[in-house]
Formats: sequence, structure tokens, C-alpha cells
Amino acid sequence: MTKTTFISQRNFGQKLCEITQEFPTPFHLYDEKGIRERARELNAAFAWNKGFREYFAVKATPNPHIMQILAQEGCGFDCSSYTELLLADGIGARGCDVIISSNQTPDSDFKLAHKLGVLISLDDFTHIDVLDKLCGIPETVFCRYNPGGAFKLNESGNVMDVPQDAKYGFTKQQLMEGYARLRDKGAKRFGVHAFLASNTKTNEYYPALARILFELIVEIREVTGVSLSFVNLSGGVGVAYHPDETPNDITAIGQGVRDAFEQILVPAGMGDVAIFTELGRFMLAEHGCLVTRAIREKHIYKEYIGVDACAANLMRPAMYNAYHHITVVGKENAACTHKYDVVGGLCENNDKFAIDRMLPQIDMRDLLVIHDTGAHGHSMGYNYNGKLRSAELLLKEDGSVKLIRRAETPADYFATLEV
Repeated sequence: MTKTTFISQRNFGQKLCEITQEFPTPFHLYDEKGIRERARELNAAFAWNKGFREYFAVKATPNPHIMQILAQEGCGFDCSSYTELLLADGIGARGCDVIISSNQTPDSDFKLAHKLGVLISLDDFTHIDVLDKLCGIPETVFCRYNPGGAFKLNESGNVMDVPQDAKYGFTKQQLMEGYARLRDKGAKRFGVHAFLASNTKTNEYYPALARILFELIVEIREVTGVSLSFVNLSGGVGVAYHPDETPNDITAIGQGVRDAFEQILVPAGMGDVAIFTELGRFMLAEHGCLVTRAIREKHIYKEYIGVDACAANLMRPAMYNAYHHITVVGKENAACTHKYDVVGGLCENNDKFAIDRMLPQIDMRDLLVIHDTGAHGHSMGYNYNGKLRSAELLLKEDGSVKLIRRAETPADYFATLEV
């Protein structure tokens, strides 16, 4: 079964073979054209909201070259750490171009966020006093909401996630008190932020979340007199990792949020509230892949194909048992007659990109493309077993390829040791 992405373009296998002549496997490859198109689709879907802005979740793909492309398409950036703030600042994103949404936030992160003048989203009620003592309360501030309980789309629907088990956010009562305290400490503009489910495969998630937050901010105004200016829907819109899955329709999602907006906020006289999103996976996952090469085969109780990538290059299958489609370059149309575990070389038995996967016969030196690794792929890399993180490449719109992060070397691995 094939998967329709930029990898499935005609003659792309030949292009990959050319790329590997210059850049050894494994490497992550990103598609500039697809990234730009996705940003434009999102912006069009929410164009009805005058204040709409996407704040790309930097944690998904923290590379300044990717961030510059998104900035050119009008995106801001959602940062979760000191280093991500430096990345955003390095490409010229400052002030309201950046939100820091973090938890257990260190003093250093709050201080840098305040120095750069970025928007700050507080994760906990106690952070109000922490921020106030460190550097004062800014004029614009967000608070993260955790409604507790279990989140489902309707009373009879399946539970999508369980917010009460999550470490994030204020309770409703804490929000009511928190906004009043922030106002008294000098804040003038307020936003609310919530993230209730991850990688959702339905067009109903954002509209359902929007209704919760729209009703919440109407209630906050009634109880506290504080009017909120911003609603941040955060991330959670998923992608179709498996070719059998139906992709989310961002146009339908945007319309669903609009319906809720017009039914709840407009009648309440709050039609000027701006909508923000903080999408990472939806923006990048399908526009990146991990290219690796078959280097070993093993025939014991199962058939194994060993590749030169491992979980250090893509952790999601090992960590989440996540599915990533695999294409064998040059054999895209061949029958899938062989059952393999496709594995890396870590000393961990969960270092497997696929288990019992039906694929064409794989020969040594074949190139394998592991799809949909553009988000939470390279960024989750690590150095267990002394493995070195791979290069990142950008396939530009003109067809050329640019190295946007070199592969690590042993010198990098040893660089932080004291001798």
C-alpha cells in the first residue's frame, strides 16, 4: 500500500539516490513546498478570524531554517524552553511573534521571556507570584486551563484523553481567581490556552475544544469582570500516519470553530476575540521523512532487516508503538510478499521501526523511506549507545537540496566532557 506524500512523486526514488551520493544515510529530509502549502491551508481555514495566528510548536522541529520558512508564511512560534526562545530570537521573532508555553518553568526561562518581551502562558496558579517576584506581570498574559475529568466529544463518545491525569494547567476555580489577581497586578490583556488531546483523527476536536473555551471565557467575564482577548487552541490536530486513515480536513475544522464562535462569542459581544493555534505535528509531520539504508539481515524466529538508523534518530515507534509507513525505494509498486521486523542497532528490543510489516523483498543496500517524521522525529533524538544524531536536509522548492543541520560527529559527543 502506498502513501501519498512528497516521497510518492514521480522519479523521487532517483532523486533520493542522487542525494545519498552526497549525504550519507541516515538523514531527515523536509519538503519546503509542502510546508508552505500547509501553512497557507491553515491560514485560509481561519481567515474569518481577524486576529488568527499560528504559533508553530518549535519542539516539533527546532531548526531555524524550517522556522524561517514558517515565519515567511506569517507564523509565530510556541516555545517551551530557554533554548527554544533563543532559536526564535535568532531568526528575528520577538515580542508577540512568540509565546512561551512551558511547565515547571525555571526562573531563567521566565527572565529571558520577559527580557525578549514575548507572550507568556502560565501553567500554574503559583506561577503568578513567581513571575511577579522575578520580573513583574506583563500587560498581556495567558493562563493554561485544565478542565479535569475525561475529555470526549459527546456524552456517548469514546474518551479521547484524561485531563485530570495531566500535570498541566489551572482548575476553573484557580482561573477565576488567577485572572482577577493578574488584573490587580497590572495585566491588561488576557488569553486562555488549553490542550486536551494529542494527534486527534477527527475534524471535531478543535470545534469541541473551542466550545469549551468560548463558554469558559464568557463565564470568566460574568464572574470576574475580566474580558479575554485571545483563545489559544494549542495543538492536537493529528495526521494520517497510516495510509488507511482519512486525513483531517483543516477547512472543515476551521468552519467548525467558526460555527462555535458565532454561536457563543458573537452573541455575547465578544466577536473580536483572536484565535491562536500551536500546531507542530499537523504543520510538519507529513512534510518530512527519515531516509535509511538496509545494512544487515537476520533469519531466526522472525525475519529482520537491520538499517543504519535507530531509535536515536526516530523515537516514536519505540516510545509510543507508533506506526510509520515504510517505502522501499525502487520497489514502490512491488508486491508486499515478505514479513519483516525493521530494526535499528540499539541494545534495546523496542528499537524497531516496524513489526511484522509486509513489504517487498528487501536486499542489502536498499534505501528505505520512513514516512511522516517531519515533526517529533529528529527533535526527539538522543545519544544512547553513543549513537550520533543524523543530518537534516531541506528539499527546496526549486528541487535543490540544502544541508540545514550536519550530522553529529564523535567530537560532538565528547565535547561536553571535562578532561
